[in-house]
Amino acid sequence: MVNKAFSLALEKNPLITVQIIPGHFTTSHSHVNHYLDVSQLKSSATVARNVARELAIPYHAKTPVETIVCMEKTEMVGAYLAEELMKAGISVMNSDGDIHVVSPTSSTSGKLIFPDNLLEWITNRNILLLESSVSSGRTANSAVECLMYYGGKLIGLSALFVATDARTIMEVNALFTSEDLPGYKIFNPGECDMCKAGQKLDALVSSEGYTMIK
Repeated sequence: MVNKAFSLALEKNPLITVQIIPGHFTTSHSHVNHYLDVSQLKSSATVARNVARELAIPYHAKTPVETIVCMEKTEMVGAYLAEELMKAGISVMNSDGDIHVVSPTSSTSGKLIFPDNLLEWITNRNILLLESSVSSGRTANSAVECLMYYGGKLIGLSALFVATDARTIMEVNALFTSEDLPGYKIFNPGECDMCKAGQKLDALVSSEGYTMIK
């Protein structure tokens, strides 16, 4: 499976490159026929800084961002994104302020929650939500609903990757989309064409990466 992997670079910034692995993968919500490995984008300081520069562009002249909420291990990108949005400049609305970078936790029932000591940076704050990958849209929508529950004012949703048919509450600003992956398909587990064809699962996929099924 891995020997079929190929690289995909962001056209306007070739330093931002991801690995694409064809196969049969399962997430917590769906089955997909391509795995897009964004771990380098989240773990390399040099790459994450470049990622942040690209993700910041849609927000330079919009409502000031007060808090960046990071999902799926995107904290390094979030920190550089905050730095980028605070740079001095005529078009940057955050140049005189501060931006907090936080992440939610999960309750014992799996619901996203924020500890009380972080609520001052959520309630009535202008929030940018940062996701790693948005495939079905369920995780992103859960995060949006969580922020609305706590009284946050969501002004943007950004991701490293988004499937073009993801059902999200709001538009996603992403570096890569499924249109960059010819033949990309996502299925509900009970309606997966690969399963119907008898193709075995190759790996389990999570925000941490993938784990081969042996």
